[in-house]
Amino acid sequence: MARWGSWRPLRVGGADATPRPGAVVREAAGRLRRRWLPVAEATIAATVAWILATRLVGHPQPFFAPAAALIVLGQARGQRIRRAVEVVLGVAAGVLVADLVVQALGPRTTWTVFTVILLTVALAVAVGASSVTVVQAAVSALYLVVVAPPSETPVPFRFVDALIGGAVAVVASQLIDARRPLAPLVTEFRHTFQELAGVLDEIAAALDRGDDGAALAALERARQADAGVERLRDAVQAAGEALRLNLRRRRHLGRLRSVAGSIRQIDYAVRNVRVLARAAVTLTRGPAPVPPDLGAAVRTLAEAVRSAGDALAADLNGQDRIADTHAERADTAALAAVRAAGRLFTPGQTLPLAMIIGQVRATAIDLLRGVGVDDDASVLSRVDAAVAGPAH
Repeated sequence: MARWGSWRPLRVGGADATPRPGAVVREAAGRLRRRWLPVAEATIAATVAWILATRLVGHPQPFFAPAAALIVLGQARGQRIRRAVEVVLGVAAGVLVADLVVQALGPRTTWTVFTVILLTVALAVAVGASSVTVVQAAVSALYLVVVAPPSETPVPFRFVDALIGGAVAVVASQLIDARRPLAPLVTEFRHTFQELAGVLDEIAAALDRGDDGAALAALERARQADAGVERLRDAVQAAGEALRLNLRRRRHLGRLRSVAGSIRQIDYAVRNVRVLARAAVTLTRGPAPVPPDLGAAVRTLAEAVRSAGDALAADLNGQDRIADTHAERADTAALAAVRAAGRLFTPGQTLPLAMIIGQVRATAIDLLRGVGVDDDASVLSRVDAAVAGPAH
């Protein structure tokens, strides 16, 4: 079983041309189409938090309820529960400090503002609070001192407002993925492995033609793969948060932990492919001819990468039999790539070729560690046997 856009101005007619208004509008509309869901999520959550604070608690000015909702939703998925707790604690600390200082020095004075900010930030830093908590505590205290001094009512309105806003934000962030909390993670894994396989296909095509320009383009694409690994880590965090809040689907947490443990192997594979791409650039620029079978070996490794991604996606979806089938294909293709590359490792070959062969081997090892059940010693033995000669 598997274990494992920013906008740029449109240049028209030259480098210094001014972007046309129509192009700017189309670009803005495109960004809105792609990002409409967070806009709706933030708007609805902030409004619901305001309604709950006014009607449920009876606070006439529930500033902190929608503010807390927006702050929490502004964090990446997978960090929102923690951030919600930090926001609530930050508001509580700010309210406490503001109350004490205002009683001692009075509201809306320079010394009151100075003392409140100093004590609030110092207290938050002393207890090891995150930057979100520090800022929220200082802003909350400053708001109470400058805009709305603490009231004499025994009901801690502002603390309750922050609690309502944080809770609404957490609930809103989970509604989208409530039915299929692992779906975004599956999509991210498929994209990561497809992108890595695409890089290998480009390298193989460059080697087939001896095209150093194509090899350089593949290297540039390989350098972007690190961002995919980071997105994958974020997606694992987000899926874990969604599963912990979904009582009926918590049984998937064990499967998610096994996947999270494989991110390191994926990261290694991405680095190996980047080194392979760099060696391909050197080889295609050199005087020595590229062995005709080298591109085929790299292309076979790409097939192994795709099968590994399919195995992982099927495993996350609970399709164990399909996952095992794809894992076997990844295993077979990875060893076949090592075997084909190993046959090219003959005396007198160039250093770039030796590096490519070595990275094919290293990438295959990472894939086998990810999709197989063998321990590291068994994986190394099988790969070394494939390098030495045909399988018996």
